[in-house]
Amino acid sequence: MSKIAVLIPCYNESKTIAKVIKDYQKVLPSADIYVYDNNSTDNTAQIAKSTGGGIFIRYEYKQGKGNVIRSMFKQIDADCYLMIDGDDTYPAENAPEMCQLILDKKADMVIGDRLSSTYFQENKRPFHNFGNVLVRSLINHLFHSNIKDIMTGYRAFSYEFVKTFPVLSKGFEIETEMTIHALDKNFLLKEIPVDYRDRPKGSVSKLNTYKDGYKVLKTIARLFKEYKPMVFFGYISVFFFIISLLFGTPVFIEYFKTGLVLKFPTLIFAGFMLMISMLMLICGIILEVVVKKNRQLFEYVLINTKRRS
Repeated sequence: MSKIAVLIPCYNESKTIAKVIKDYQKVLPSADIYVYDNNSTDNTAQIAKSTGGGIFIRYEYKQGKGNVIRSMFKQIDADCYLMIDGDDTYPAENAPEMCQLILDKKADMVIGDRLSSTYFQENKRPFHNFGNVLVRSLINHLFHSNIKDIMTGYRAFSYEFVKTFPVLSKGFEIETEMTIHALDKNFLLKEIPVDYRDRPKGSVSKLNTYKDGYKVLKTIARLFKEYKPMVFFGYISVFFFIISLLFGTPVFIEYFKTGLVLKFPTLIFAGFMLMISMLMLICGIILEVVVKKNRQLFEYVLINTKRRS
C-alpha cells in the first residue's frame, strides 16, 4: 500500500487544528498526519495530540513556514505528500483526488486552485486579493506559464519533487519558490479548483500583507535572476544600451557634421553606459551556461532519486 503523509505546518491554530485533523482522517484514513508546531504560544500541539492515533507531533523552532517545510521534507519519507494549512480554509474533500494523481504518476505537484473558485468572495482582505493576482501575473509572464494560483498552501507532491527541492525561503514565500522550481525543472503540474472558506471567527491570519508581500516579490526577482539569467541580465543590458544611444547619438551626429566633439563628458558617459551594457550581456551569457549545467546535474540527481524510491 502506498504511503501518504499529510503535512500540517502550524503556528497558533488552536481554534481550528482539531477539526482539520479530523476532516483529513476521514477522507484519508490510512494516511499518517504530521503536525509541525512552529513556536505556537497557544495550545495547538496539545490539542493536536488529543485527536487520537496516527498523529505525529513534531516541533520546528526556527520561525517561518519555509523553515517548517524544509524540516518536513527532510525528515519524512512517503509516496505522496499532501500539504495543507492548519487554519481550516481548505476543504478535505479534494484530498483523495489530489493524492491519487500523485500516486498514479500523473503529476509531480498538484495545486489546489482557490482563485478559480470562491477565494475572491470569501477573502475579506482586498490587498491579499490584489497580491495574489499580481504574483500570478508576474510569474506567468516571466516563466511563460499559465498557473492560476501561485500562493495556495494546498498542494500534493511526489517523492521525487520533495527530495530534490532545495528549500531556500524561510517564510510565506515558500509557495512561490515551489511553483517556480517546478516550472523551471519541468515537473508535471496539475491544478484542481478547490473551494476556499475564510478563517472562522477567532482565527487570525499570520500573513502580513505588506511585509510578506514584499518578500514574495523579492523572491520572484531573485529566482528570475537565478533561473533565467540571460533574460534578466539581457533586460538590464538593453536598458543601459538605450541610455548609451540616447546620450551618444547626438554627439556622433554632431561629429559627422562638423568634425568636432564638443561634448566630451556626454561622450564619456555614453561610453560608460555602453561598457556596463556589454558587461551585463557577458554576465548573462556566462550564468546561462552555469544554469544549463546545473539543470543537467539536476536531471542526474532526479534519476538517482527515482531509483532509490
